[in-house]
Amino acid sequence: MAEKLVNQSILVLVLLSTVGKTVSAIPSNVRKSLNIVKEINRRGPYIGLITVFATEENAFFGTGAFKPKPKHPFVDLSGRRFRIGKIFQKNVIYVRCGIGMVNAAAATQQMLDVFDISGIIHFGIAGNLNDSMSIGDVTIPKQFANTGVWNWMNINGSVDPVDVAHLNIGSYNVPEGNETNMLGEIGYSPEQMFSESGGGEPTSIVRLFWLQVSHHWIRLAAGLEGMELEQCVNTTMCLPQKPKLVVGLKGSTANTFVDNGAYRYFLYKTFEVSSADMESSAIVMTSLSNGFPMIVIRGISDLAGKQSGDNAWSTFGSLAALNCVKAVLQFIRKLPQDSSAGC
Repeated sequence: MAEKLVNQSILVLVLLSTVGKTVSAIPSNVRKSLNIVKEINRRGPYIGLITVFATEENAFFGTGAFKPKPKHPFVDLSGRRFRIGKIFQKNVIYVRCGIGMVNAAAATQQMLDVFDISGIIHFGIAGNLNDSMSIGDVTIPKQFANTGVWNWMNINGSVDPVDVAHLNIGSYNVPEGNETNMLGEIGYSPEQMFSESGGGEPTSIVRLFWLQVSHHWIRLAAGLEGMELEQCVNTTMCLPQKPKLVVGLKGSTANTFVDNGAYRYFLYKTFEVSSADMESSAIVMTSLSNGFPMIVIRGISDLAGKQSGDNAWSTFGSLAALNCVKAVLQFIRKLPQDSSAGC
């Protein structure tokens, strides 16, 4: 499918020449990238790996598990570098998407459109909303919600019947009962999902609040529980307990870095979500909309505001990222060999 899309892209570029442009007007770097992609896809399919920022990327490449292809080890597209290689003799393509849901969705859609991908593994670090989880733990959620789709209402405004929950900001006034809070109330709404696999007509919409990660990959990931994870950042800085890996919780995503104890408690109490990040639900929705299996693996780096003092992610982010990467590598090892083919 990906090779077909690349060929269609080349056809579009050629057709442009009939309306006043020549093929020579196509930038040489674009022509070169398209040719490289076509050759890469002949060796596919590939497992798509998507992470977010440098801390996670450093942990990933620091393990040495990724073996770049000797020919065409990367291709640059739209400002992102897609790295082509193998992990445990399975073909993979890695990209760092950048922070936030727009970056996450854009990079995922580009990967699925351009390359011959068999499925997506998204990984990185996240904030902890669940007191039964600890810094250094790894979570592989079964569901994600975009908790950033809001109806922000005036005081005594009408409640939208599609909202799944409400946050009354005045309930958090200090001292309690101290005059009316003009910020009113926030209603949490479902997303609109477009999908190729739903059997509906184009532009048909499914309203969803919870996005389900691919069931067969979650079942496969369940075998990772009990794996050994790192406890120490270095010889002098260690966590008080041994980290654990948990499969099957819920996660939340929004374009908001959660570092507020009251909001942390609201999210957990209302939606029973255990982690908070800024990309996962966008990658889940984009993958599922296109009919591709996917999974999310996140290392817990901080307490999302429950702590006293500064957020701990700058201290334990590298450890959380390393534990996350260890889980990713073991998941790739467990994938059937036909998850990626070629040589």
